[in-house]
Amino acid sequence: MKKEVKIYFVILALTALGLALSHDLFSNYFKDAYNVTTLQRGSIELPREFPGVLCFLLVAMLSFISDLKIAFIAQILAFAGVFVLGFVTPSFLWMLFFLFINSMGMHLFLPLQDSIALSLVDKNRVGKRMGQFKGTMTAFQMIGALIAFVGFKSGVFSFTGKIKHIFIISGFIFLVVAVLFLVLDRMINHKGIHHVKTRFVVRKEYSLYYVLVVMFGVQKQMMMVYAPWVLIELLHKKADTISMLYMAGSFAGIFFIPALGRWVDRFGVRKLLFADAISFIGVYFAYGALVMGFTGGFFAMAGLPVLAAYLLFIVDRMSTQMAIIRVVYLKQIALTEKDITPTISLGISVDHVVSISCAVIAGWVWTQFGAHYLFFGVGALSFVNLWVAFRVKESRK
Repeated sequence: MKKEVKIYFVILALTALGLALSHDLFSNYFKDAYNVTTLQRGSIELPREFPGVLCFLLVAMLSFISDLKIAFIAQILAFAGVFVLGFVTPSFLWMLFFLFINSMGMHLFLPLQDSIALSLVDKNRVGKRMGQFKGTMTAFQMIGALIAFVGFKSGVFSFTGKIKHIFIISGFIFLVVAVLFLVLDRMINHKGIHHVKTRFVVRKEYSLYYVLVVMFGVQKQMMMVYAPWVLIELLHKKADTISMLYMAGSFAGIFFIPALGRWVDRFGVRKLLFADAISFIGVYFAYGALVMGFTGGFFAMAGLPVLAAYLLFIVDRMSTQMAIIRVVYLKQIALTEKDITPTISLGISVDHVVSISCAVIAGWVWTQFGAHYLFFGVGALSFVNLWVAFRVKESRK
């Protein structure tokens, strides 16, 4: 294995650890530190996700420097935002500002994460190596979730005190990753996958990829915001419980994601897209039925129904890891390698426009009509993924 690939494994591992100690626990932070309502929780997604809308523009504007240098800037922003939140509990508006800074860094790194990985792997082992990258991240998400679980359970970590030690640790990790990107940039003198003249890439050949991206924007809100919110708001679960569930999902993902990478190579993108669509449809209809049982008083908020909610939460986390299929699909249909980073960046911007809209609408639907309508609605929309799977033609590349 090349030395630069080994360093990139370390980068992805530490990034996942930093996110597990901050990003994965933001919902509990909002509830414990600011006691937000469901409608406010949906509205918070506007400043938190808006950097994703700007992502395409930022990557294009910075296209005169290498992808690795952009990744360095991204990690510095992620460090700055969460580090400040670790030391103070500012007013709600100032909290949103520092959340925006942290989120800007995370979202700027998103398209680079996969494009840098694709530039480092052998062309005949794309699925396997991408699976290994994702599997490594999942393993360190589990380690981060374990640290969070022990810390909150023992009282070492808390979101109600002035100092949020878990955010400070997360910030230091992002700072270390930033330094590693400088080391990697010097080592391979990476020139960037996108070209200075490639400001915007919108091609009809990528239309099905764009549809998948839009659907992910819808589904992501359920996974990241409202699936945890069911446990936090309806079942009153704290950060230790959420961390335990992330840990369980990550442990399963350690085995699932590398296998998924091998399955992509073995069975092809089209078959895996069918599996992806079916998983989302099944999870969200089941989640809707369970939530309707909780809010209607048909299910007890203890025992087997709660265990079923935990299981669906874990399966939902694993379903979102199937995003690797979209990346490999784009790699197969790309007309040129230079299209990959701009297209992923555009996809992230599009999915975040959808995501922000859905977050606000979903908060209103939850408040006015009931949480189960969210999950039934997204389950129905997920049939679009099934339609895309029927339309995709297996590549011979």
